[in-house]
Amino acid sequence: LPPDVQAPLAVRAAAAGCHLLLDKPVATTVADARAVADAADRHGVASVVFLTLRFAEPAAAWVREQTGRTGWFTAAAHWLGAVFPPDGAPSAYADSPWRKDKGGLWDVGPHVLSVLVPVLGDVTAVTATRGPSDVVQLALRHASGAASTAVLSLGAPVAAAGVGLELRGAEGVHALPNWTDVPGAYGRAVDALLTAARTGTPHACDAGFGVRLTEILAEAETRLGE
Repeated sequence: LPPDVQAPLAVRAAAAGCHLLLDKPVATTVADARAVADAADRHGVASVVFLTLRFAEPAAAWVREQTGRTGWFTAAAHWLGAVFPPDGAPSAYADSPWRKDKGGLWDVGPHVLSVLVPVLGDVTAVTATRGPSDVVQLALRHASGAASTAVLSLGAPVAAAGVGLELRGAEGVHALPNWTDVPGAYGRAVDALLTAARTGTPHACDAGFGVRLTEILAEAETRLGE
């Protein structure tokens, strides 16, 4: 569902006692995202936000490995999608009105942040600038002291599209491995929700984490307007 449709439906679903498997972003306003997380807490339901890199293997295992390391210095990420390419046919996602409106910042930004935040620590400062098409470049400061950058777009040329993330620190350079197991990732997200519902232990990618991602993206959007 589009995020601004998903959020109010998720609040209603939580009130009905339903556990929540959510797409990213949970919402495109902080108020709506908080409403979802608050409803999940109030009604005692589990929640999981499907963030591809946290469930697709071998990327998910790689993220877990990197969170166990210390001494990170910096990171550089890019997620350049060819949803609205200037040099070719649009993808199947091109008919999505919210993606046309919000661009790569909101569509693929959550994926990148879902790795940077657990590995480098919470974001403590954000700057953002625009590039060609819908390109947004983020410069982030993290609680660990590390700095990171992210370049995000849905309007990249087909030949320039791709995803990459590189971490640098005291233990060396570590690059995100290739990942293609998206169907399997959905299954693992469902399993994670079932486990959270059964045990009562929140998953790391719950609605509360979705709120934090929305807060960071909203701050970046504000910086773009300054």
